[in-house]
Amino acid sequence: MRYIIFYLFATLLLSCGNSKTATHVNDEAAVAVGPEFSADSAYAYCKAQCDFGPRTMNSEAHERCGEWIVAKFRQFGLAVVEQKATLKGYDGTPLKATNIIASYTPKQSTEGLPRILVCAHWDSRPWADNDPDSANWRKPVVAANDGASGVAVILELARLVSQADSLAVGIDFVCFDAEDWGVPQWSDANDSGDSWALGAQHWAANPHVKDYSARFGVLLDMVGGSGAKFFREGMSLHYAPEIVEKVWNAARVVGYSSLFPNSQGGMVTDDHIPVNDKLGIPTIDVIPYYESCPQSSFGPTWHTVGDTMENIDPNTLKAVGQTMVQVLFSEK
Repeated sequence: MRYIIFYLFATLLLSCGNSKTATHVNDEAAVAVGPEFSADSAYAYCKAQCDFGPRTMNSEAHERCGEWIVAKFRQFGLAVVEQKATLKGYDGTPLKATNIIASYTPKQSTEGLPRILVCAHWDSRPWADNDPDSANWRKPVVAANDGASGVAVILELARLVSQADSLAVGIDFVCFDAEDWGVPQWSDANDSGDSWALGAQHWAANPHVKDYSARFGVLLDMVGGSGAKFFREGMSLHYAPEIVEKVWNAARVVGYSSLFPNSQGGMVTDDHIPVNDKLGIPTIDVIPYYESCPQSSFGPTWHTVGDTMENIDPNTLKAVGQTMVQVLFSEK
């Protein structure tokens, strides 16, 4: 991802360009619903991805990890589509990409069911171009947080919903590929933002189901970092303020309001942008905002060689995962 436009500019854009208003959902009578999200399970899924090594595009580790993700979804009984495409990187590199779509429909209904989209990206950044040591700038990133954590939460959600018989909605879990091949900071190439989220751009233009639609979508990006807090992302507020409100209310109900502050963070170019722009599905980004981190407002490990399992906090995975359980299991 990945521009950040800080709060002042975000506020100006939203106040001038967005006619939508968020509706506060009264959750005084709301109670926690759904099963317990297992942080240990999500942590294990995160580690399993990292054990393949950096999942950079066109690498063996990338190929093997993709096969593993597909196998896990199928183990949980979900229908899987592997959307393969050769996409063009900012530098002209042909990228052999696979968007992985795993679909769940409750047993009691198969027709006319509203869909919910939950997504993350599964590829790794090829260059640690934000590392404090310039000697690391061209080294690949293990991507424990920036990639693996979102997929880990999705896999645990998939395991839980596969055991459910009371959901009122269908769910499509989409793992986007080729998200992190964007222009590196050391490059002289122009970065207009289009070099990022290539898999999401492709899927949004060519969904796996003709005329695909969903009630709303939630993108999970970097949802396992130590010390993370998830402020309300500006582009999410621009496109889908009511979905932001829904998710942050869910966090409050399950006791994680301290990790989901009501304040706004930055504005991010991420996988949710093409989903909103091309498919018109109101989709938000759950992504951390580190107010006081000098290295990056995405956190100290973002696009560094330090993005490893040592900096993944099960408590962060739990907070995001349990919030998403509340969202999915309370949907009518």
